[in-house]
Amino acid sequence: MATNPVFDRINKETSGYAGFGAPQQHSAPQGSAQGQQGAPMGYPGPSQSMSPEQLEQMYQQPPAGPAQTGRLTLDDVIMKSLGIFTVVLAVAGATWFFVGAQPGLAMPIWLLGMFGSLALSFVIARAKTVNVPVIMVHAVLQGAFLGAVSVTFEAMYPGVVSTAVVATLGTFAGMFLAWKVGFIKVTSKSRRVFGMMAMGYLVFLLINIGAGFLGFGDGWGIYGGPLGIIVSLFGVGMASYSLAIDFDSIDRGVKAGAPEQYSWLMGHGLVASLVWLYIEFLRLFAILANND
Repeated sequence: MATNPVFDRINKETSGYAGFGAPQQHSAPQGSAQGQQGAPMGYPGPSQSMSPEQLEQMYQQPPAGPAQTGRLTLDDVIMKSLGIFTVVLAVAGATWFFVGAQPGLAMPIWLLGMFGSLALSFVIARAKTVNVPVIMVHAVLQGAFLGAVSVTFEAMYPGVVSTAVVATLGTFAGMFLAWKVGFIKVTSKSRRVFGMMAMGYLVFLLINIGAGFLGFGDGWGIYGGPLGIIVSLFGVGMASYSLAIDFDSIDRGVKAGAPEQYSWLMGHGLVASLVWLYIEFLRLFAILANND
């Protein structure tokens, strides 16, 4: 996937959660019901007085954390991401063995997984509510796509899959450390520029798929030409920076106290970016092997 619309939605909506869950403070006018009772409804008032022991016990309680108030936590995002990633890997593994035994099914599964997951990614991003079943269906389709494309490339260029996996994991760790220490910055301007470039790259990929089916570049499309490696390196760079944006968006969502349900969206978006990076590396190493 060449863009991650999920985090665009999260960035827009979580900006309003800076005070999520905090009661609003209002001064009650003299003569009002609140002023006469001494406390708003739901809070201890003259008719709900607490004993000194009860007050002492209340004051000694630790403040409510995100888990008690229904707010987003980093643990939520990590667990949801791992759950979604596990589904993707399980389906990819099953597809690998299934397609390996019946190579003729590789292309139909490849196309179904690719276009199906791409369509659902926009549905998930535009939906007004977090739809967990749709997110899991997206994970299944993405896993099927990964399995089909991986077993096909491995049959053509042995060793390319393991190389792409190592490069993906290394880049993921490197991008996280670079973002964490501030070497790579994510700003509002960089988000806008990245969004426009990502959409343009997505259009390019769709055009290139059509060119490949028409036989252009020996089935590689534009990637089969002299600029193939350069364009592929650009795709790796785009997918890598997408991870930095994901890390920053998760951090902003947690700090803003966004609702816990957003952990599903963030996990979905992070896994989608990771898959995108793997596909870019897989294509790059396949092109290099093809040119040897």
